[in-house]
Amino acid sequence: MHHLINKQNDAWQLADAQSADQQHAWCDAENWQPGQALKLSVDAELDPQWAQASIIGIDFPALTDGRGLSLAVLLRTRLNYSGDLRGLGAVHEDILHFMVRCGFSSFELPESRDPSVALNCITPHKQYYQSSVVDPLNHFDRV
Repeated sequence: MHHLINKQNDAWQLADAQSADQQHAWCDAENWQPGQALKLSVDAELDPQWAQASIIGIDFPALTDGRGLSLAVLLRTRLNYSGDLRGLGAVHEDILHFMVRCGFSSFELPESRDPSVALNCITPHKQYYQSSVVDPLNHFDRV
């Protein structure tokens, strides 16, 4: 069983993964209908209808595959998707802070990963120079 991490009341926390699994019946892009939970592979091509998904999960095939980060940015910026964007598959605590900056709002951490370590790795820095999905202004424009 995986560990579900999500943000509630501006704090990242470990959630009950089993109840979340019962809540979402993931559909792949070919069988998906608006309002359902959508599970995408990292090489999916954008479809404007996806903005109507109840939740979108991006399935990472490997830690070293960054295409899911790019897809998350496109979903947030081009489709203006504002719902829950969840990282699935080979999610590793070392990239969680990048995932958050790309627009992910929850993660299914594999059972082999330590959720307490992951929670400590989500926000390792207080400030960033670069802009991102979560903070579109760079440091110099914020000052």
